[in-house]
Amino acid sequence: MAAERILDNYMAMSNHRKTPERYAILRAVYSIDGHFTLDELGEKLAEEYKFPVSRATLYNTLNLFLELRLVIRHRFQGTTKYESCYAGTGHCHQICTVCGKVTEVKVPEITETIDQIHLKRFRKDGFSLYIYGICSTCQSAITRKTKKTKE
Repeated sequence: MAAERILDNYMAMSNHRKTPERYAILRAVYSIDGHFTLDELGEKLAEEYKFPVSRATLYNTLNLFLELRLVIRHRFQGTTKYESCYAGTGHCHQICTVCGKVTEVKVPEITETIDQIHLKRFRKDGFSLYIYGICSTCQSAITRKTKKTKE
């Protein structure tokens, strides 16, 4: 796994210990498809990996992974979520401002445009785009509620 090699190299260069917790957390992070909270990651480690770790260990390890660009942190509607990001590609999120549901969307035109942008004295590593609106489920509920009040 390339992410493990990055972690190995960093640990060796910075004289940090190669702890089993760090590697278990890294494997759990990369086994999750999509976004996750600190609590969800802790539950996954405890349930599936039989490897419970403290909240402080999770937080500190995720901060290390952020520095190494193995994980990215998002703030969605007041909630902190993380996701693996080794591939370095950017992506778009649509966020419902009513229910808070977050969905990743593929928009090749945006990805191509950002890939073609040449920034002066700056190397791009990736991007995140947030599109706010109302999902179809919430829009249907609003429409039904509006019709009932008119009747």
